[in-house]
Amino acid sequence: MTEDGRRLRGLRSRETILRQAVELSSVEGLDGLSLGRLATATGVSKSGLFAHWRDKEQLQLDAVEWAVRQWTEQVVGPALRAPAGVRRLFALHEARLAFYGDGVLPGGCFFFAVQAEFDDRPGAVRDRLSRSMREWQGLIRRLVAEAVTLGELADGVDPAQLAYEIDALGEMVIVHSRLHDGAQALVHARRAVLARLRALCPDPALLPED
Repeated sequence: MTEDGRRLRGLRSRETILRQAVELSSVEGLDGLSLGRLATATGVSKSGLFAHWRDKEQLQLDAVEWAVRQWTEQVVGPALRAPAGVRRLFALHEARLAFYGDGVLPGGCFFFAVQAEFDDRPGAVRDRLSRSMREWQGLIRRLVAEAVTLGELADGVDPAQLAYEIDALGEMVIVHSRLHDGAQALVHARRAVLARLRALCPDPALLPED
């Protein structure tokens, strides 16, 4: 095998391992993510994993990066293809709900599962998780502001406040869908945001009725 071929195989193996790491962490958290646990789950030897990661923290950081990329590709990317304004904002919420509803991750949401572990633990992992949260919330705020500028949301709408409400409803889906009313939580979260946006939109016909 050529050097390029070996490098490509190594990259593919690393991607497969990180995907499994994110799936495990969505259920067990990042604290439980160790080379030994990952070796058991993937069937890759600990020495093989050690070739990619020298310590647990770097493995955790790479798992966060992989989860960010997954979220960007499967949630953010599709939403940004919608027309700018209120339709793009609602598309982002729907894409998030679809990610949860499709069961992409066994625990529902990687970020919801791991943020409580590190919110009071200073360090590189906490910093990266905090940055990912700020970037996500910043995106929602920008889409709200864009919709206001385009006249598709009423003047006076506070982008930070509305973004907080939309994000909070999205997060509560994880709690309710896992512990309480299952798929009905997705329906409630979609209807709640849709009703809020239609009430603030001068032309509600831009959005679905239900």
